[in-house]
Amino acid sequence: MARVLIIGCGGVANVAIRKCCQVSEVFTEICIASRTVSKCEALAEKLRPTTSTVITTAKVDADNVDELVALINSYKPELVMNIALPYQDLTIMDACLICGVNYMDTANYEPENIDDPEWRAVYDKRCKEEGFSAYFDYTWQWAYKKKFEDAGLTALLGSGFDPGVTQAYCAYALKHEFDRIDTIDILDCNGGDHGYPFATNFNPEINLREVSAPGSYWENGKWVEIPAMSIKREYDFEEVGMKDMYLLHHEEIESLAKNIPDVKRIRFFMTFGQSYLTHMNCLENVGMLSTTPIMYEGREIVPIQFLKALLPDPASLGPRTKGKTNIGCIFTGVKDGKEKTYYIYNVCDHQECYKEVESQAISYTTGVPAMCGALMLLTGKWNKAGVYTVEEFDPDPYIEALDKYGLPHRESHDPVLVD
Repeated sequence: MARVLIIGCGGVANVAIRKCCQVSEVFTEICIASRTVSKCEALAEKLRPTTSTVITTAKVDADNVDELVALINSYKPELVMNIALPYQDLTIMDACLICGVNYMDTANYEPENIDDPEWRAVYDKRCKEEGFSAYFDYTWQWAYKKKFEDAGLTALLGSGFDPGVTQAYCAYALKHEFDRIDTIDILDCNGGDHGYPFATNFNPEINLREVSAPGSYWENGKWVEIPAMSIKREYDFEEVGMKDMYLLHHEEIESLAKNIPDVKRIRFFMTFGQSYLTHMNCLENVGMLSTTPIMYEGREIVPIQFLKALLPDPASLGPRTKGKTNIGCIFTGVKDGKEKTYYIYNVCDHQECYKEVESQAISYTTGVPAMCGALMLLTGKWNKAGVYTVEEFDPDPYIEALDKYGLPHRESHDPVLVD
């Protein structure tokens, strides 16, 4: 039915590719492309005997628009799934526009070089006008909206779990459970244990930047920014237990604040153990989280990239990780004139994920929604031209797909609220 180009072959891409091959009646042909074509070919060789999906591979530098255009024009896909790094969102979007192909990704754009003058000028203006200072935001990708509309193409942003599924949960709650949503608390709990003193469950550069940045939340029509990790709560997560969680800035807050009418407050919390925080604080204090290049023995290195080389590869954590994740949204609001609360969430088992796709649950909970988002575009269930986030589409078929392909939702109509 469809030919799809998948850019990236890391932990999340591994899951998305495997799930695409499970739905071979839609994903009839896929091309896996990355800088390291040997990784693509190794995965393709493993999957070819298990699926009727025709799998090819290619080498591409996703920072290079000309290389991307050449590959897209050669392969002629109906959709490009960007499961590379957020640094590469804009070059891939540019290539899709040039070639006339639909686009999707799992996380919004952020620059690799935060000292770049062009980016810095836009960033400083946004910080002043909007009131939050995270390096990642939708400004750059939303600027492509008219270009994609004029081209008659769809760009789906952030079809992972958070962002992605959490936004679908919000759209679902507004459609089925509320006339008005007042507050949204997004809770991301990873109860997994990989046995290492310190490791990150996804790309260390992205993960550590996100966690060490100031937190922020949306309240009464504006951003409130706080020092990193300065708001802590405890919550008892089903099948995981009581965990410490901390308020972070997260990208879906930015789009939900625009797309959920009358919402008064949106917060995002993520769980962390004390060992993780101690290691991270130490690394930050000695400069290892810096993105500014330094000279070392006559050559330039970026500290956080050097740290990434030292840490365990997130894709290698699958066999070691035990426990479960629990991710979802708690709402307060009004239905039929009465106040109500509602909680929609998913529980995912690390070991079960590894048995199915040789991955831990963090990659699984991002890779499955990536496939489901692609499924929505390829089957025409989501098909309006422009640049959109998940909550701007009908949530029902997406959540049905998540239920079917490995991330079933659960509900509570009397949840414990976060104070």
